[in-house]
Amino acid sequence: MLVALGTIGCQPASASEYSAVTEERLRNPEPENWLSWRGNDAGWGYSPLEQITNENVKDLVPVWSYATGLQEGHQAPPIVNNGVMFVSTPENNVIALNAKTGYEIWRHRRKLPKELFQLHPTNRGVGLFKDRVYLATLDACVISLDATNGKQVWETCIGDWKIGEYSTLSPLIADGKVIAGVSGGEYGVRGSITALDAETGKIAWKTYTVPAPGEPGSNTWRGEDWKTGGASIWMQGNYDPETKLAYFGTGNGAPWMPDARPGDNLYTTSVIAIDVTTGAIKGHHQYHWNDAWDWDEVSAPLLIDYPRDGKNYKGLVHAGRNGYLWWLARSGNDIDFVHADPYVEQDVFENIDPKTGRPSYHPDRTPGLSKVVKFCPSLWGGKDWPPEAYNPKTGLIYIPSHRNLCSEYGGTGKLDKLKPGELWLSISVDDLFSSLRWSDKVDPTKPVNIGQLQAFDVKTGKQAWTHDFADTPFWAPLLSTAGNLVFAGGTVDRKFRAFDATSGEKLWEFATNSGVTGVPSSFSVDGVQYIAVQSGWGVDAERMHSLMNKILPEDRKLPPVPQGGTIWVFALKK
Repeated sequence: MLVALGTIGCQPASASEYSAVTEERLRNPEPENWLSWRGNDAGWGYSPLEQITNENVKDLVPVWSYATGLQEGHQAPPIVNNGVMFVSTPENNVIALNAKTGYEIWRHRRKLPKELFQLHPTNRGVGLFKDRVYLATLDACVISLDATNGKQVWETCIGDWKIGEYSTLSPLIADGKVIAGVSGGEYGVRGSITALDAETGKIAWKTYTVPAPGEPGSNTWRGEDWKTGGASIWMQGNYDPETKLAYFGTGNGAPWMPDARPGDNLYTTSVIAIDVTTGAIKGHHQYHWNDAWDWDEVSAPLLIDYPRDGKNYKGLVHAGRNGYLWWLARSGNDIDFVHADPYVEQDVFENIDPKTGRPSYHPDRTPGLSKVVKFCPSLWGGKDWPPEAYNPKTGLIYIPSHRNLCSEYGGTGKLDKLKPGELWLSISVDDLFSSLRWSDKVDPTKPVNIGQLQAFDVKTGKQAWTHDFADTPFWAPLLSTAGNLVFAGGTVDRKFRAFDATSGEKLWEFATNSGVTGVPSSFSVDGVQYIAVQSGWGVDAERMHSLMNKILPEDRKLPPVPQGGTIWVFALKK
């Protein structure tokens, strides 16, 4: 199906006709397009384009840019379908652009409730299907837009923003459905995932990520704690079309302190396998039980097949916020544990059961309502939400990690009554924002390597190389390409960089207008390969930036990072 696009002044749209995005195209995307959050169902963050290589990337230059006019964290990938780019921004704007020239085709501005408090003022991308564009919104709705003009076709709310539910994830499109979850673990919500009919917006199913009494896993909760248990969904899942199972990561338990909700607390801090036809939870693996450290495990594991100890696994690979690299297996509907090792300093786990993957905890590293402890890694973990990338040509998985930072906190001594729509943490906000600590293993009077880009060989599970960044956060979603490259931003110097995917050598960098926490993508138009990314510092990257300045000595304080979002598009100079 081809739908005509309009023009902007004398500038034509990037294609005279809009190409409908079919289920087949989503499952088998063309190399020249970037049709979904991570480029493919498996979540690889990989482009098969190879015009830009490790040999010529030094000649990469900006070819156009577009200022969004908005502040806060610009985290969404530029999604491209046959020359038309769709970008979502903070404040739930969606912008359609000519991907070759940067000319605006249309812009949709969501009208958000004035009373809405935005704990995470961002959005992580749109979904495409047929001639529609789908956006999950901060007031906990999903909207369908006409891809040719940006006009709203339908709206369905999947949560209640008045109790603290909101959505920032990129919707997963599968089986004719738009699948999205709600955030709100800091408000004491009960996490959920909802599937909507892509054509009509009608709810096909809704699945809660905390079981009610009588449901499997309900015995892991005390009394009525399940009603406010968290396990929110704020990152897109990855999808196996052969089994029609989507794999979603889940958030922390609510409230934060574990003795306020004793038990394993399924399905918090887990990966769950969901049947996209029915919404049934078919399998799960809980990375850590009764979370005490705010280690959300919301990033979906990458679907990567790998060998280990003489066996071949249909794999799930996840760099956990808890600091462990998890090697799991898709076994029918089940999720089996294979192996796990720390990829950053981690002093909480005493050991991991070699059969089940269940960790045991060091009691002196587990905070409670009346117990303050120091633990490593920090509450932002070994890796927060910024996604890993996998390159099938190098056989390496790349991880944007944080090292040498810890946290020290505990509860307020008592649990306040939940007030719908208000933060419900069981820890004071003042204590939280003074909780960052150095690892005991570093000398903070000298520059400390905090950010680290890591590469692991999926065949052996061994680390292949690292690249360090001193005295800076590293909030860097990754892109890898067939040109033997890895692209990353994430640092306070505002630079977007390219690395040799085999060796980790830095090959190119460009200082943008702001810090880069956007997910990069790659596409081609008229035979020219482009690299695209949003720059726009904010949300947790900015919060970590602020906390780091509280512990850095005066002569190493981090510079301010300018606010303001810009879409940057690069190509080889002619």
